[in-house]
Amino acid sequence: MSTPTAPRRKGTFFPPTDATNLDALMDLSKFLDHHDEPAALLGPDGEQIPLPLEVYSTLTQIVEAMRAHRAVVVAPVDQKLSTQEAADYLGISRPTLIKLLESGKIPYETVDGSRHRRVELGDLLDYQSQRTVERRRALQALVAGAEESGLYDVPAEDYHEAIRTARHEIAEERKG
Repeated sequence: MSTPTAPRRKGTFFPPTDATNLDALMDLSKFLDHHDEPAALLGPDGEQIPLPLEVYSTLTQIVEAMRAHRAVVVAPVDQKLSTQEAADYLGISRPTLIKLLESGKIPYETVDGSRHRRVELGDLLDYQSQRTVERRRALQALVAGAEESGLYDVPAEDYHEAIRTARHEIAEERKG
């Protein structure tokens, strides 16, 4: 049996790639799919200890992510990240993250005696949650506006024609 994939950095765990461990992951996944009551951890000596519901729920989420071939990061919420790590976490460029930090949208602290900044993971999670809420509100407003205007009742061809007409009018104005 091969050894589990080594973490790229502390706290990052990748799904197994070898057949034996993939089969074991699938077996565990099927087991968790059929059991939602609290479980227990069984030691090699047969000693059994109940798992708190929070730990069981976390284990279930980890297995689901790995089953989908996604890596899992386990980190305390108060963990401090470099600006590059924070940008990578949010899926944005480091310069974009710096703009968010300097505008006050994400709190940060500077490392004593240097220009380096550190961002708490919890603050990134808060920012992400806030952005999700804002995006949902914006989408709901767009949908409501489209419904009020009856845009869902208009055939797609009419949109294409309207776009062509608008582009033509803009081109004429630029010539004019």
